Amino acid sequence: MYKDLFGRTAVVTGGSSGIGKAVVERFADEGMNVMFSYHSDSESADRIVDSLDADRVRTMKCDVTEEEEVIALIRETIGHFGGVDIMVNNAGIQADVPSHELSVDDFDKVISTNLRGVFIGSKEVIRHFLDTGRKGSIINISSVHEIIPWPHYAHYTASKGGVKMLTQTLALEYSRLGIRVNNIAPGSVNTPINEDFFSNPEEKKGADDFVPMGFVAEPEHISSIAAFMASDESVYITGQSIVADGGLSLYPSHRNPEHDG
Repeated sequence: MYKDLFGRTAVVTGGSSGIGKAVVERFADEGMNVMFSYHSDSESADRIVDSLDADRVRTMKCDVTEEEEVIALIRETIGHFGGVDIMVNNAGIQADVPSHELSVDDFDKVISTNLRGVFIGSKEVIRHFLDTGRKGSIINISSVHEIIPWPHYAHYTASKGGVKMLTQTLALEYSRLGIRVNNIAPGSVNTPINEDFFSNPEEKKGADDFVPMGFVAEPEHISSIAAFMASDESVYITGQSIVADGGLSLYPSHRNPEHDG
């Protein structure tokens, strides 16, 4: 537990499931005020609020690709909680598509959500930090695939590589003002987006065996890093990608499944 987080306010995008949900729950456990967004699953979002302290945890529908919706999310948080201290840009999507079959529209959709959405969220909260003189923290949930190429996921890897460079640029640009910007880059995580794959025991074992440490992460493994990065314990860290992958990036053997046998 990080005592300095008590009473601080965070915004978490894509907080109704997976890593985002775990971050919301961890922040709530730290005594923080949390506003989290969801894209379409209002029932899951409402269940999270009901399971936590409704006075300190709120939810709101937001498409992170739409600037006006992100502005509304930030303004609603400021209006209800009095300000924002931490922004977690977590919302993201992925799809398995061979690159020669990937449509431009589908490429743009992933880039828009995973990269443009991070830019919009960061831009709006930085404006708030500047207006109020807050030394805030931005935490972007990237991916180990900001480093490791991944056949069939050209749009996803391009978006995450962009997030890494965006993070570093913003960190450098605003570092003298005490605004910190960092990435968390997870490897394999047992989230709903991987549910179909991990529900097969053989596939799950294969995924575990592929990780040097021998197991796929749970969302809580990532949310614990988010709490550290939000806290003053990480005050001297900015512009960094905290890679949490069980050693996966030590040997990037993501070969093309169609051509490498």
